[in-house]
Amino acid sequence: MGLAQHFNWVDTACWNGTAFDGGWHTRLADSQDVLEPATGKPLWRVGVASAANMTAGIARAHATQAAWADVPPRDRAAILLKAAALFELHFDELALLIARETGGIIAKGQHEVREAVVLCRLAAAMPMQSQGQVLPSTPGRLSIARRVPHGVVGVISPFNFPLILSLRSVAPALALGNAVVLKPDVRTPASGGFILAKVFEEAGLPPGVLQVLPGNAEAGEALVTDPRVPMIAFTGSPAVGRRIGELAGKHLKKVSLELGGANNLIILEDADLDAAASAAAFGAWFHQGQICMASNRVLVHSAIAEGLKARLVGKATHLPVGDGASGQVALGPMIDAKQLARFDAVVQETVRQGAKLEAGGTFDGLCYKPTVLSGVKPGMRSFDDEPFGPLVNLVTFSSDEEAIALANTSQGGLSAAVISRDVGRAMAIGERINAGMVHINDQTVNDDCTNPFGGPGLGGNGSAVGGPADVDEYTRWKWITVKASVPQFPF
Repeated sequence: MGLAQHFNWVDTACWNGTAFDGGWHTRLADSQDVLEPATGKPLWRVGVASAANMTAGIARAHATQAAWADVPPRDRAAILLKAAALFELHFDELALLIARETGGIIAKGQHEVREAVVLCRLAAAMPMQSQGQVLPSTPGRLSIARRVPHGVVGVISPFNFPLILSLRSVAPALALGNAVVLKPDVRTPASGGFILAKVFEEAGLPPGVLQVLPGNAEAGEALVTDPRVPMIAFTGSPAVGRRIGELAGKHLKKVSLELGGANNLIILEDADLDAAASAAAFGAWFHQGQICMASNRVLVHSAIAEGLKARLVGKATHLPVGDGASGQVALGPMIDAKQLARFDAVVQETVRQGAKLEAGGTFDGLCYKPTVLSGVKPGMRSFDDEPFGPLVNLVTFSSDEEAIALANTSQGGLSAAVISRDVGRAMAIGERINAGMVHINDQTVNDDCTNPFGGPGLGGNGSAVGGPADVDEYTRWKWITVKASVPQFPF
């Protein structure tokens, strides 16, 4: 169907109406077409899981988990290294698939596959690391604290960077002995789910350890509330994150929530304007601004505000927008009409509230032109809400204290950045910003895969995933003591 002829290694027919259950055998309750954002034409048809489908998938994962946890560490590591090699071997095909399904440019698809290689290699090292500690205890007793898998980990991933945002939970969870039930977004089920299924199947992951079931809220709620799933890893909007946190809390589950919020890029008056404009444009417009770390707010010192605005308007006017997979544009389409309509409403309402539209604000199909608003202030919708579209909000300030206060006029966020020739001054500002990640002389869209990734407040529940946080997230402590013989007790 559709564009399947462009893909050779990935057999798009195998997921027509099915879940990945270790093979491609389980028929799902419903099915739907996945539309290419750039053309509106069907790419492929996929199954959509019901609550009953999800419950059955959880049962399959639960039945395999203990045996998977008993697989020797070197063997688990070897499977993850083979997965990394498969991502490398099929790099071009997978990058094209991701670009077409997500509406991204080819470079964005390539970035996702490169990061997938890194994530698998990082995860492959985890089984070979120390899994606990010897604790101090009384003479004659050995006291050990071990890290052990949770059991089944539920992963719910979004549409924007679906391969990375699925794999960054799936790979370490598997490496540490968990089974995984993955529910990718139904708009990007191949990029966020079936690519992983194909890779891990060929890499030799035992059948059943990974379940992939695209689904809507019904399936997601079944995953979050099932007692056989003690942990949920979710990436998505604060509204849905709150609902998942509420449901998981009722069932006493561990949750890893990576959400959104306001991301502030602060540009001081001594900044190189050309470099700062380039950074702001990339941070705000890359992948159409559909990034949890996007530079939602560009806070610029009033002394250089006009110069920065002129440069950004020039970029917005000349950057080409269209089919991302063509290799001829800088911005592709937004994911679907609903997302575009929501973003456009944010822009138009902010203009009605007093902001000035300097560039953009129009669209053709799902392709929204890079947009610049000036005069944005607290209380305006695009300042207060995460736009999740290609928007630069220009907010002016006159002092470092005012910049910090504006940046902290939010309920928290993932990422922030400060641009200045005075690194010490920039670092002092960064220390006071309420964000999970701060970058000096850069924009806000950064991730090395080795760093804890998360933020306070609307950013989620702290450093939810990544690097040294992964062992803490995907395992729990188990205390064991050993004595040579049973002592006498006074009863």
